[in-house]
Amino acid sequence: QVELVESGGGSVQSGDSLTLACKRSGYDYCAYDMRWYRQAPGEERVFVSGIDSDGSVSYAESVKGRFTISQDNAKKTVYLQMNNLKPEDTALYYCKTEGPEESIYYCPTNYWGQGTQVTVSS
Repeated sequence: QVELVESGGGSVQSGDSLTLACKRSGYDYCAYDMRWYRQAPGEERVFVSGIDSDGSVSYAESVKGRFTISQDNAKKTVYLQMNNLKPEDTALYYCKTEGPEESIYYCPTNYWGQGTQVTVSS
């Protein structure tokens, strides 16, 4: 199957920066679209950012201008650089595979990592 391992979380102060990483293993031939989601205690999991196999990126309005998503296909890793962090960014951050929409080979998808905790204090 596909395994996703997130890393890079931690406890920081408002205005600080963190960079999260999500390394993927399994089904290396699949061109996945990758997503970052986050979930705060007692709240639903929400979309944060995404990067598609064609390189297109997207961001939730709440993080636009502060977060940057990128990927290193050779390392099968997607990153989320988070700048000017705010207390409302505090959450468990998950990465997820989505797509591919079309493939000659079997590509299981909709896999989630276990999450990495980001805590931002004021």
